[in-house]
Amino acid sequence: MEKAFNRMAEAVAHATGRPWAFALCLVSVLIWAATGPVFHYSETWQLVINTGTTIITFLMVFLIQNTQNRDGAAIQAKLDELIRSGRAKNDFIGIEHLTEAEVDEFRARCAEAKRKRVARA
Repeated sequence: MEKAFNRMAEAVAHATGRPWAFALCLVSVLIWAATGPVFHYSETWQLVINTGTTIITFLMVFLIQNTQNRDGAAIQAKLDELIRSGRAKNDFIGIEHLTEAEVDEFRARCAEAKRKRVARA
């Protein structure tokens, strides 16, 4: 089920990021707005757009989050491999799992190392 969901989430995220998807949404809103006078700007007329956009937004949040999670994990794995294979310090592998304070400590150490390099130059 997870693979099927991932494939579907990837396809939807890819499709909804295209210009035609934006154009389709824009046309839908324009049609809805144009029908306002026909329906006398009724509560039902308003409810149609409110309900439709709420449902789409609700579902898209989960699909986008799934795609972002997988992309972030893939990037971290690639960065970890670059650190392992290069001359960088292996201490940085997995720092995305540390607390904010621990990450701030790493950033301070990097800033200090940079200051020392600049001072030597």
